[in-house]
Amino acid sequence: MLKDLKNIVQNDQVLKPALGEFKRTLPAGIGLEVAFDQAVNVERRLSGLGRDFLIAVLLVLLTLLPLGWRASAVVMISIPLSLSIGLALLNLIGYSLNQLSIVGLVVSLGLLVDDSIVVVENIERFLRMGYSRKEAAVAATKQIGIAVVGCTATLILAFLPLAFLPEGSGDFIRSLPMAVILTIIASLFVAITIIPFLSSMLLRQHEQVEGNFFLRAFKRYLNDPYKKALMLAFRFPWLSLLFTLLIFLGSLSLVPRIGFSLFPMSEKPMFMVDVNAPLGTSIEATDAIAHAVEEELTQHPLVVGVSTNVGKGNPRIYYNEFQKNNAPNYAQLFVQVKPHTAVPELTALTDTLRARFVDFAGAKIQVRRFQQGPPVDAPVEIRVLSEDLDSLRSWSLRVEQIMRSMDGLIYVNNPLRVPKTDLEVVIHKEKAGMLGIPVGEIARTIRLGLAGLEVSEFRTPEGKEYSIIVTVEENQQQALEVFSKIYVNSLSGAMIPLDQVARVSLKSSPSVLRHFNKERFAAVTAFVQTGYNTYALTDQLLTKLDALDTPPSVSFYAGGERETQAESFGGIETIFIIAVFGLLAILVLEFRTFKSTIIVLSVIPLGIIGALLMLFMIGETLSFVATVGMIALVGIEIKNSILLVDYTNQLREAGKPLEEAIVEGAETRFLPILLTTLTAIGGLTPLALERSPLISPLAYVLIGGLISSTLLSRVITPLLYKLLPPKIEVKRQSAE
Repeated sequence: MLKDLKNIVQNDQVLKPALGEFKRTLPAGIGLEVAFDQAVNVERRLSGLGRDFLIAVLLVLLTLLPLGWRASAVVMISIPLSLSIGLALLNLIGYSLNQLSIVGLVVSLGLLVDDSIVVVENIERFLRMGYSRKEAAVAATKQIGIAVVGCTATLILAFLPLAFLPEGSGDFIRSLPMAVILTIIASLFVAITIIPFLSSMLLRQHEQVEGNFFLRAFKRYLNDPYKKALMLAFRFPWLSLLFTLLIFLGSLSLVPRIGFSLFPMSEKPMFMVDVNAPLGTSIEATDAIAHAVEEELTQHPLVVGVSTNVGKGNPRIYYNEFQKNNAPNYAQLFVQVKPHTAVPELTALTDTLRARFVDFAGAKIQVRRFQQGPPVDAPVEIRVLSEDLDSLRSWSLRVEQIMRSMDGLIYVNNPLRVPKTDLEVVIHKEKAGMLGIPVGEIARTIRLGLAGLEVSEFRTPEGKEYSIIVTVEENQQQALEVFSKIYVNSLSGAMIPLDQVARVSLKSSPSVLRHFNKERFAAVTAFVQTGYNTYALTDQLLTKLDALDTPPSVSFYAGGERETQAESFGGIETIFIIAVFGLLAILVLEFRTFKSTIIVLSVIPLGIIGALLMLFMIGETLSFVATVGMIALVGIEIKNSILLVDYTNQLREAGKPLEEAIVEGAETRFLPILLTTLTAIGGLTPLALERSPLISPLAYVLIGGLISSTLLSRVITPLLYKLLPPKIEVKRQSAE
């Protein structure tokens, strides 16, 4: 095991030469092979994310073209500065670089330049108005400074609930929001200090008031049509709002078709095969079955390695997989496929193997993909609770029958289906006492017949010690007859047949008894076939169980992913309430009117439209990671809306009429909002194209939400401002 906060790649570079030296010292006939090397997967993952990071930087750079190369260079400087400060803060509070923290940095890449873009774009606008470089830097930063701080604060509050998620899901995901929050804080510091200073030195006054070629093209092909659309919405305000409301309700109707899930399957090129032979199977017979399964696996061209453990599970090779206990009837095979195998190929391979092993003679074979998130025994689990053992077994069998009849459920397992056979010993204590035989002597004799007794030790001349165990001759055919031939010593020295003082027989008993909330239960579990939704199948199963006429002493409880989902979001309500009130407090303090706050918050449904549409189009479910994206989306949307409302308020304070201030504010803030949206999309695009089951849904949700929010809110937010104009006091301009 690697110690906490240690670099696995550096450790691997030290370990491999040591293993090579040790391998050369092994005697003939004994080999050493590396079955699994996590450092290889880590290096591959980091290199992939590093590539995504570079692509994201290039895409962000392309979106900055309307600002000009000097302004773009100033904005791009904020990336290494903000990331460096963010990494230092991450290290300071004890977070390491891992898969999710790096994803957080890539996600924040499209966000950390937002503040810098807004500041630089405003400085550029002041330069085009004729200000000198230093005057423009000071005036522009002062004008937009409070809005930038408010934007960053709302974004931090949006990610805050994710950083404080409870239970295992919180531990799993926490490094992602923490990476985003710390990097965003760093970007705010850079945007309001270093960026204005660099702008005052590097930017230059524009010879053309209209800006460069890209800015002129933007005004002609985007800004002018946008102004026409805005004026059209002003002519038909209620019709525009009704149209938007219908779109929002239509997107919500997609939720049942999208479906719910918790965590996706892992994309790692490996999976497990569990071999469960009948109870009582010898380890030799289990080894033969495992060998046959291994031979079948190695015939597939994608398979590059199989590690088999008989009698015990594999050592821990995945963060939520734990080694199984010793059992002679159990074997586990760890299968590795070619490193760059795509997820659809891996899914097809495991589906093929499941079909091949479904009727395997002599054992139950389960092919399992690794699951992301907190560990669960199986995605679908129904706990049958009852104190009566007969009721527990009979109702667990009924639940098992229902689960086996449902399409989509595989590997249905009921531990009470096949009872365990125990050896029952009934000692005739009165008769044993009359014959002078202690009960302990009877127990020793029975132990002799079962496992043997250690009577002495043998020491070799080399100093090695071996235990001497006395037992009866092994008899595979009539094992119980052994006890009729064993004699027990009495205190008088007489040899009394064992069957005279004890009765030895076989008796069935439950294979395992567990407790939940101090009540006995049996867990009937199942896995889900490819193409079926775990959440929907669990709902369908619970509906069937509710229709059963169960006695008061029997009850059902849904475990598996349903329980994990409740634990993952349990207690988050308090965090959300704190975050929402914090968000409202920031908006009220910044705008000092509730109407402005309502106008800013109205943008939230507009992003949900695109997020749900994107999930529906790509066939993803509303998973835990997608929900994380929804929460993060709220902060990004509000951030853009703040810029528009704040500037419109400033124009009205300067004395401009309501509609003129709205139109000018919408036009002026259209470019920075569009640029910040495009940079965010550019930073997220590589994560979406990676098609990772864990990371890509988050990127899809953010991209879809940003697109719909940007397109709709540019019209709806100004429209609501006109319908609900905040009360603004006009400030008197001091004479110069």
